[in-house]
Amino acid sequence: MQQLKDISEDVRKKIISSNEFVEFIDHSTKIVERVLNENYDYMKDYSIIKDNENDDQSGSRVKYVNSFFDDRWTKNRSVTDVNWSRKNPEICVASYNKNPMAMNEPDGVAVVWSLKLLERPEYVFHSQSDVLTTMFSEFHPTLVIGGTYSGQIVLWDMRSKSLPVLKTPLSASGHTHPVYSMQMVGTQNAHNLITASTDGLICSWQLDMLAQPQETLELVHAEHSKTDEVSVTALGFPENETAAFWVGTEEGIAYQANRYGRAGGKAGINPYDVYKGHWGPITGLHFHPMTGQHNFSDLFLTSSVDWTCKLWRAKSISKPSTSPQTITPLYSFEGADDYVYDVKWSPTHPALFASVDGTGKFSLWNLNVDTEVPIVSTQVGSQAKALNKINWDKEGRKTAIGSSDGRVHIYDIGELANPRDDEWEILHKTISEMTTENHNGRYVVAK
Repeated sequence: MQQLKDISEDVRKKIISSNEFVEFIDHSTKIVERVLNENYDYMKDYSIIKDNENDDQSGSRVKYVNSFFDDRWTKNRSVTDVNWSRKNPEICVASYNKNPMAMNEPDGVAVVWSLKLLERPEYVFHSQSDVLTTMFSEFHPTLVIGGTYSGQIVLWDMRSKSLPVLKTPLSASGHTHPVYSMQMVGTQNAHNLITASTDGLICSWQLDMLAQPQETLELVHAEHSKTDEVSVTALGFPENETAAFWVGTEEGIAYQANRYGRAGGKAGINPYDVYKGHWGPITGLHFHPMTGQHNFSDLFLTSSVDWTCKLWRAKSISKPSTSPQTITPLYSFEGADDYVYDVKWSPTHPALFASVDGTGKFSLWNLNVDTEVPIVSTQVGSQAKALNKINWDKEGRKTAIGSSDGRVHIYDIGELANPRDDEWEILHKTISEMTTENHNGRYVVAK
């Protein structure tokens, strides 16, 4: 029988402090924690016992799942964005601004949280600048992308360490102003990352070539009072569209723009169509995800600091205006008592969308049930902190909500996420009625 060897105290300390040992412990304990967090009783015979849901948490209620927070990495920081992985449904990523109390920590961080690892982050990524927006790459499940206050676009890899594996240079060829919005467009074989900064610069990138953008486009509008630049705060592409997009701006106006010149128009902002309805900066813009019998891909929502969300119908890009037109919203949702910081359509229910506001309220709206008030309005957290961002998981069952106190709150939508067969038809009628009531048309001519 082999004897266990005694090791000296020096050797023991050397082993414990080695990178290999630390990584082994970190990796192994995460696996154990994942198993312990599984909502599964190994002693129960599931073939004979039906596990009934708690009645008061199902039906027309949303269910609180968890709040992610870490004393070292998210304390004294605000969540600036949150996104779910399309490939791994249990993980989401959140971006954070700087912690003014910890000068030795990185200015910005992006943290990957897992529903199977409730007490600590799955991964923590560092940035030299506040991270303002983040997402998983749709076509590379291990890659996490961040847009920063300095204008840099950074790329982290979950197979690598905490520092970016690639980042854009801080030069005139790319962004030099804060990047608050970005979106991946295209297919597995041909896709680009589109980013927008507050000086009106739009860049198109390939993820393996961040040394310089593939294309750049300056959004300018001649009728701006102080400067031609359009300060972009939100960006959105309609489903399956790669060239035409819409932007929300600091002045509260939305514009349609084109990445390329096309018949009847040049690349850049369409100067004639002005989407006017908000009285303050636009904080979020999201196009309908278009699923089911009717095509709602021309509908988009905006949120704003004017306490409202608004529903718009995008004017057809194949019929550009040749004279100035003011396009007004189809509907204005006035349920908030503070800034509305974000709004997102459900990916699976055609009439459902969610919004979050500065009083800490998370609201669910169903256009087929009520357009005056949300069907559910939940106070998130115990201290009514402002909620900055919201995003749905791929199945439309859960939402991740980013708070100004550094917490990411997860809610289960339950039965509210399930559309009935006639939801698309009902929404089609609802939108038709809104269109008829809205000045008897899709837009009105500017006076």
